[in-house]
Amino acid sequence: MPRGPRPPLWLGLLLLLPLAAAPGHGGAERPWEGTDEPGSARAWLRAAGALSRRYWTLFSCQLWPDDCDEADAAAGPGGWSLPGLGQRYLDILTTWYCGFQDCCTGGDCRISNNFPGLESNLSVRLHGQHLARELVLRTVRGYLEMPWPEKALALSFHGWSGTGKNFVARMLAENLYRDGLRSDCVKMFIATFHFPHPTYVDLYQEQLTSQIQGTQQRCPQSLFIFDEAEKLHPGLLELLGPHLERHATEGHSTESARNIFLFLSNLGGNVVNEVVLTWLKAGRPREEITMEDLEPRLRAEIMGSTDSGFGHSRLVKEDLIDVFVPFLPLEYRHVRLCARDAFLSQELPHTEESLDEIAKMMTYVPKEEQLFSSQGCKSVPQRITYILP
Repeated sequence: MPRGPRPPLWLGLLLLLPLAAAPGHGGAERPWEGTDEPGSARAWLRAAGALSRRYWTLFSCQLWPDDCDEADAAAGPGGWSLPGLGQRYLDILTTWYCGFQDCCTGGDCRISNNFPGLESNLSVRLHGQHLARELVLRTVRGYLEMPWPEKALALSFHGWSGTGKNFVARMLAENLYRDGLRSDCVKMFIATFHFPHPTYVDLYQEQLTSQIQGTQQRCPQSLFIFDEAEKLHPGLLELLGPHLERHATEGHSTESARNIFLFLSNLGGNVVNEVVLTWLKAGRPREEITMEDLEPRLRAEIMGSTDSGFGHSRLVKEDLIDVFVPFLPLEYRHVRLCARDAFLSQELPHTEESLDEIAKMMTYVPKEEQLFSSQGCKSVPQRITYILP
């Protein structure tokens, strides 16, 4: 009986690759059993090596049956076959890989909900925002751990430009989803970019509805970010109302879908700054400011604004926004910390003098007190290039 050509040498080497690190044949011993500590690299290599030998033996017998004895041709323990060995090989390699790399073992693999990571990011990378740090972590974690939420979670971030609103939104995306802002469960809209022309509001409403519904159908947990929310057309704000209303949960037989809506706005930033300025002039540390000190004035400022329809929308009037999160103005010391982070992120050396040099480049207000950076930390990374040799 004519034989087919033997497979190329590289195929045999590929299948036998783990043999060099797996001494001993193993005989009748099952490949996943041995004296090595379970979970160790040696144990995985031993198991993979044993499977490689068995796989090659069975594979060769399929091609050259005349060269195989009865023992080689037998299926082996447990009725092993080529497909079965292939799956066992894959299982061992997968288990070994997951020993040092996060693997998704169930649920939606796009979702990570890394709350320790979020807490660490907010504590280490967000400067001068004790209220935002506490509110965001507690509110988001509490919402996502609810088995049957009755409505979407709506958070509205308010403060001057550069104080960390977009920064925190990005932290949420990075820690709640494996692909961060690139996740297909995260949608970010910038009012002046995605909805620039009021005359096309009908088209924008159709597009926005399609985006929200499509994302909610794909994902059991969605994140929608609306930057420059104060510039959203009233028609778009009205469209969002039903998505933030309470709804009855049906039977609690399965977990409800979770949707988070973030609204980022400069609206109310001035009143936040006034409260902080008054506090500092009285000799009191900003870290003692509470939500009770800020929230009533912030809400009144938002609802009384004549420059934006956001405060007059049903989102605010009907209390569909769950939490208004104030972002405080940043001081010189906070700008220095931002400069330090920027140097570290770019792997550039820095000194205390270089941090001071960057911080002094910023403009500070009010004119008399010179307390708050007018741009927060927004342009700090770009200013590093000014002092590089």
